[in-house]
Amino acid sequence: MQGLARHAALTAEDKALLLGLELNPRRMSAGEVLWQESADVDLFCVVKEGWAYSYRNLGNGSMQILKVYLPGDIIGMRDFGFSRRLAGVAMINAGVVSPFTHQQLFEIFSRSPALAAGIMAMAVRQQALLTERLVYLGRYAAHERLAHFLYELYLRLKRIGAVEENGFHVPLSQEQIGDALGLSAVHVSRTFSMLRDEGLVIRDRQRTVLPDPDALAQLVEFSGTYIDEALPSVFQSFA
Repeated sequence: MQGLARHAALTAEDKALLLGLELNPRRMSAGEVLWQESADVDLFCVVKEGWAYSYRNLGNGSMQILKVYLPGDIIGMRDFGFSRRLAGVAMINAGVVSPFTHQQLFEIFSRSPALAAGIMAMAVRQQALLTERLVYLGRYAAHERLAHFLYELYLRLKRIGAVEENGFHVPLSQEQIGDALGLSAVHVSRTFSMLRDEGLVIRDRQRTVLPDPDALAQLVEFSGTYIDEALPSVFQSFA
């Protein structure tokens, strides 16, 4: 959970507490479901390897992907105040997750204000990702939705050292990207072609390259404050 180090100054004891959340890693297969919608809220998970997504199954048989989780993310915090799951979660590709319980989370909250503040900040910022998704799904054209989605992934992956020469691995299928953006797989394919012809995106199987990331960001007037903004100074008092 290296991401917490960006949200709070961690002591040796804090780091030991975090390691306690990762003592029972569970290897997951591609497509494996961590939990279904409306299941009991009994666990949370840290993504150690691989990608996952949260989703809702819709009455017309389609699916809406709500959030894509990358290594270092915590899954399930949105359910913290509920007894039933608000959404299902499944793996995108094979990976490793570390489940932990409410009791372990309460112990961290009681023993480390810095970690409590950091976990709260991570949860709030995950919610900000959903807010941004709502804005660009409702107001952007298809090529802008895809450009925004890819640039957001680029920034998030860059923060965990998973971008090399503006290229990164995206294990999502065109159908899954469509489920995240409210587009058909055919429309996603055409939109990738449009962005490629404009020199903004190159996609070869699961590898995506942004030849000019700044140009892609300018296309959608991307503001990365919900990803990159530092915590308010008041949080430092908990360190």
